[in-house]
Amino acid sequence: MAGKATRTVRLGFERDCQNIDLDLLHCAVELPENIKNTVKYRQIRASVEAIGLVEPIVIAHSPATPGSFMVLDGRLRLEILREMRIPKAMCLVSTDDEGYTYNKRVNRLSVVQEHRMIVRAAGRGASVAQLAEVLNVSADSIRQQFRLLDGVCNEAVALLADKPTTYGTFRVLKRMKPFRQIDVAQAMVNLGKYSTKLATAMLQATPPEQLTEQAAARATKTAPVEALQRLERELAAVQADTRLLEEGYGPANLQLEIIKTYIGKTLLENASVVRWLAKNRAEYLEQLQIIADIKTLPAH
Repeated sequence: MAGKATRTVRLGFERDCQNIDLDLLHCAVELPENIKNTVKYRQIRASVEAIGLVEPIVIAHSPATPGSFMVLDGRLRLEILREMRIPKAMCLVSTDDEGYTYNKRVNRLSVVQEHRMIVRAAGRGASVAQLAEVLNVSADSIRQQFRLLDGVCNEAVALLADKPTTYGTFRVLKRMKPFRQIDVAQAMVNLGKYSTKLATAMLQATPPEQLTEQAAARATKTAPVEALQRLERELAAVQADTRLLEEGYGPANLQLEIIKTYIGKTLLENASVVRWLAKNRAEYLEQLQIIADIKTLPAH
């Protein structure tokens, strides 16, 4: 639109990962002395040996030494790669040297990415037993991972590939036909919610003709029973919430009365306090006056 200045968005990281010499990477804090004896260290080493480096090391340009980098995340991975005499590693370069901020910007492995990682590792020769040991899960879980996306259309997978979707979501999607899978996946992206509960709710709202034959038959057979059971659970939850409210209403009401009295009789009658609030926190003073002016509280 004419007349409006174009705003430039500053990226928190460079667009592409870089393969960087380990000699150029430095840690601001040394690893604990006995870290190599910990279970976590051994698990990560076993994972790198079996699967390779899954997540890149997060680094930032070193202001003190041009051409070198400070490690923001991945000190254990870096030490393991050095032990394995691997000369380079894939790194994600931060444009912000504040190490505490990277976690808000780095996305951990999604369910789809983890599935692809496991399939790729298996393709490189890793056995089910090795993968199960490295990832600390059962062999059955690994086998289920291989079948995770069976029955889910490519379009729905693409929509959810980098999202924090649950395994249960894909189990639910398999009960729908492809076009409905895409609708549900797009709705989840639009809402920014990826829980199994949301997917199940959308499954229950799906017309039978948009379900797979097996799911449609099951829905027709069990819908009245499931609906009644769900209604009973929701009613029990509402009753429990009501009891909690009733039990907490009296004490909360008393606390509010005490707070109101303290504000009106102590804080707002102290001239020094009022002057300081008026000068430094006028918005706080306004809200305190509103609370103090409450004349009556709802009766229990």
